[in-house]
Amino acid sequence: MTIREISEDLNISYGSVQNILTTDLNMRQMSAKFVPRVLTVKQKQQHLSISLELHDCAASDSSFLGNVIMGDETWVYGYDPETRVQSSQWKSPSSPCAKKARQSRSNITVMLIVFFDLDGIVLAEFVPRNTTVNSEYYKGLLGHLRNNVRRKRPEKWANSFILHHDNAPCHTSLQVRQFLSNKNITVCPHPPYSPDLAPCDFWLFLKVKMTMKGKRFELIQDMEAATTAQLKTLTKEDFQNCFRKWQE
Repeated sequence: MTIREISEDLNISYGSVQNILTTDLNMRQMSAKFVPRVLTVKQKQQHLSISLELHDCAASDSSFLGNVIMGDETWVYGYDPETRVQSSQWKSPSSPCAKKARQSRSNITVMLIVFFDLDGIVLAEFVPRNTTVNSEYYKGLLGHLRNNVRRKRPEKWANSFILHHDNAPCHTSLQVRQFLSNKNITVCPHPPYSPDLAPCDFWLFLKVKMTMKGKRFELIQDMEAATTAQLKTLTKEDFQNCFRKWQE
């Protein structure tokens, strides 16, 4: 349980619960360490230079963030285990660590692709079963995105939007780059292995999947319905906060 949950259940203040746990009971909330990928010197330099470039763009052009559309894909699972933080427990120094059987994700999966901007979702699409997201498929998806931008975001259509996606092979293939060039779509640079600079990774997908972790879905239709419902709970303010975090 979190401190806030204990506070609500016992009807005492957050600070009192925190003081009892940490001072009176000498307890700490423990979870396993996450070890990030070790970047090379060149990759670190790319990370820094692109961050500075984007920071300058946002600082010098007030319309920059408003013209960006983020996009990425992720797997949604019929069963996705709880995170270490979700399953962590309060313990005293003398009590043994709790043990939990390792559970793998289910084989029932569906891929979700989402594009969004400051105002909300522009396009959300589930990839059909037995379909590979290759250059040809992604190029077709970008065509759907352009149609949605023209219909939902006419101001971006008129001013030519900026696309931000990561360096997945289907995103950076020659076929896709030629398509984007022909349609006059500018691509926002993104350094390799940098989920901290990809709002889909550090915010959207975590936000959508967190409430679904630990639940089981037997049918793909139920998975898609639950995911769509989570996407619809996100407000315009949520997306604006995400872009602020990206800029920071």
